[in-house]
Amino acid sequence: MFHQLVILIRRYINRLIKIPMPTLISGQGELKQCSLLLKKTACTHVFIVTDKTLTQLGITQQLIDYIEAEQLSYTVFDEVTPDPTISLIEHGVIQYQKNECDSVIALGGGSVMDCAKAIAACAVKNQSIIRLSGLFKIRKSLPTFIAIPTTAGTGSEATLVAVVTDPVKKQKFTVIDPSLVPHYAIMDPSLMIGLPAKITAETGIDALTHAIESYIGLHSTEQTRSYCIDAITRIFTYLPLAYNEGENLTARTEMSIASYYAGVAFTRTSIGYVHAIAHQLGGYYHIPHGLANAVLLPHVLAFSFDKAYKQYAKIAVQTGVAESCDSEKIAAEKFIDVIKSLNVTLNIQQSFSEINQEDISLLANRAIREAYCDYPVPKQMTVKECQDILLKVTS
Repeated sequence: MFHQLVILIRRYINRLIKIPMPTLISGQGELKQCSLLLKKTACTHVFIVTDKTLTQLGITQQLIDYIEAEQLSYTVFDEVTPDPTISLIEHGVIQYQKNECDSVIALGGGSVMDCAKAIAACAVKNQSIIRLSGLFKIRKSLPTFIAIPTTAGTGSEATLVAVVTDPVKKQKFTVIDPSLVPHYAIMDPSLMIGLPAKITAETGIDALTHAIESYIGLHSTEQTRSYCIDAITRIFTYLPLAYNEGENLTARTEMSIASYYAGVAFTRTSIGYVHAIAHQLGGYYHIPHGLANAVLLPHVLAFSFDKAYKQYAKIAVQTGVAESCDSEKIAAEKFIDVIKSLNVTLNIQQSFSEINQEDISLLANRAIREAYCDYPVPKQMTVKECQDILLKVTS
């Protein structure tokens, strides 16, 4: 009862909070816009946050070439690893301040976006990332921030969240504030051409999970549901194509838009148990976030079926998975079946050998604690029910 009351109160508060939208620039070759945006906002020394892989592939250099053409100064911080840690962020803040940077470009996937947001927040607040953990502790504009995603999944270029890993506790925590929404998002599908099929699949299902959990959550609105349906329709159509034909620019473009729309939606409505459990698997075993979501999604949807099947049915009909003449339960079952089939098409594994049975109680308790009163799920899950799901995905 208390949980439901808090969710209702937060639903009302959510609608009062103004969450900005980044200025979206989309299209092949639009990477070049980054230097023009920096000049437009009178920036002189940009901090480029990326990873070694993108540097080795020459993508970071493409960005640098545009920046140098405008005679702007820059510092490259390409030390980002999956699941950015507290110490990594602290190191980045030192480099940002040492080089007197006045702007940030995040070039990469979700971990890069999280790291860049955290660095910018710490720099502007002059506080450690631990002290900024939780809700609305920044409340200050970040320096000019340009997000350039190289994967189509996290939607971080549109969200107000940064996810940080505490390796000592083997746990993730979030920093949430409207100021974390990037000022600009550049969606250049040509940057995703070299993305391996496995990562394409996993990040694509991450976007799908965002859209589904946003749609069925109790904080959804007509506007966010519209974004979700758009994203889910694109993913069902174009994710298999992007997976099988990695150089297909149309598929890459459509998936980047789907990821963005899903990000716009869930940053206004929150997420659910798929993410709550996936965060524990990532923090504890370093299982990639998109992969964890992909494996868990059918199980969590089945768990919530009796409370959420009407929403599943609506998604199924609106995305063409089911016919309007189908009963709601038949349509809902078709929806879950399509997701299972998509996992098979994308060669997603069904379980994790990393999970130790002796850890399941701890993981379940942490997941339920993360979701309690924060995630507006359609059906509450007990620790025992969470343990049962974890057992199902343990090999």
